[in-house]
Amino acid sequence: MRRSLRLRLLVVGACAIVATLGGAALGLALLFERHVERVAVNDLEARALTLAGIVEYDAEGVPRLTAPPTDRLYQQPFSGQYWQVALADQVQRSRSLWDYTLPMDRPAPAPGRSDVLDLPGPQGERLLAVEQSLLVGRGPRPLTMRIIVASDRAVLTAARRGFLGDLMPYIAFLSLLLMAGSWLQIRIGLAPLAEVADRVRALTQGQRSRIGTDLPDEMLPLSRQLDALLDARDAELLRARHRAGDLAHGFKTPLQALLGDAGTLRRRGEPEIAGSIETVVTAMRRLVDRELARARIQSDRHAAEADPAAVLARLVKVLKRTPRGAGIDWRTRVADPTTRARIDPDDLTEALGALLENAMQHADSRVEAVVARKNGGVAISICDDGPGVPEDALSLLPQRGMRLDETGEGQGIGLAIVRDIADAAGGQLSLTNTRPGLCVELTLEAAPPRR
Repeated sequence: MRRSLRLRLLVVGACAIVATLGGAALGLALLFERHVERVAVNDLEARALTLAGIVEYDAEGVPRLTAPPTDRLYQQPFSGQYWQVALADQVQRSRSLWDYTLPMDRPAPAPGRSDVLDLPGPQGERLLAVEQSLLVGRGPRPLTMRIIVASDRAVLTAARRGFLGDLMPYIAFLSLLLMAGSWLQIRIGLAPLAEVADRVRALTQGQRSRIGTDLPDEMLPLSRQLDALLDARDAELLRARHRAGDLAHGFKTPLQALLGDAGTLRRRGEPEIAGSIETVVTAMRRLVDRELARARIQSDRHAAEADPAAVLARLVKVLKRTPRGAGIDWRTRVADPTTRARIDPDDLTEALGALLENAMQHADSRVEAVVARKNGGVAISICDDGPGVPEDALSLLPQRGMRLDETGEGQGIGLAIVRDIADAAGGQLSLTNTRPGLCVELTLEAAPPRR
């Protein structure tokens, strides 16, 4: 969930929808209960006024309670509908109360007014009651008549539960509808992010040069920053190519002077020294010409491809002619001859040349090179049967200038150059002790098969 923005938004939206609709359902239930209670109170007040008519006056003008009107609700014991009337010391109750008397220990309400009460019933149930107080009689001292009409609250509770039962399916359906709308909103809202991801993928595959600005306004700052970063990178690469070209041009004049000196030595009768100088100068001029070409042309690793088997065969053939390489048992194994890697052939030649030469220098008698498919890429392993390296030095060995053998003539930059080439090609370089020996694996992206 932490890694998925879509799932995070969907969960937060679902929680908000459920909480909102749950609160709305509770609020509606509360409003419904209050409305039902007001209707019930109005009905009880009307019944109380009806009971006020049971008062009659005798011949002396004294008020007394007479027989109440017949009502089936009040005739059945414990029916949930009760009334009680008190006039001076006279008290009458509905038959539904049986032998129970509603409590009247609180002060009577003001004459002409009514109070809504919560009273205990004959069976311990809660009653919604309305008490009214009336003044009855003539003269300066009228009598107070108290009328209580009550109804079981279980009826109100059942009505609320029935309302919630009818409401919940609609709430659930509305929740699903809102969640579907939220999911659709998130999907449409995050679609530009997927578009940006596709464009970045196209950038890495060489299908686009920039992100572009044909995106929603909210995505434009991101696309512009990415395009500005790409512009800055291209400008830096251009400056680096210019510096490489300048450096290569700077070497051409001294190399040409060395060739002239070699010709002078040859004319003086020293052909061996002249030939050695010419060989070195020729190799250096080849490197200079290569750097000039690389400075003039910006290579694209997604468009370039190389044949690892052919490069290995060519390098091994050259190394076998060296004094050290002549005594090594070279073993080359290619699982699939059609395997090709996404890398410039010259870069692959330089990387494998450094690895093969390093393996040759430290091997006892055998160097093995293997080209195979690995996790959709191309893995080139070069292993020797030498002493290997300490485990704590494996991660430090590819660092520039790192040397474990201080007696050699190397500068300790071979593996560092290989690592730089691997990084530039989008590959990886790993070192492993095989006991005996050291195994170096260069993993590169696989080029698509040729038609």
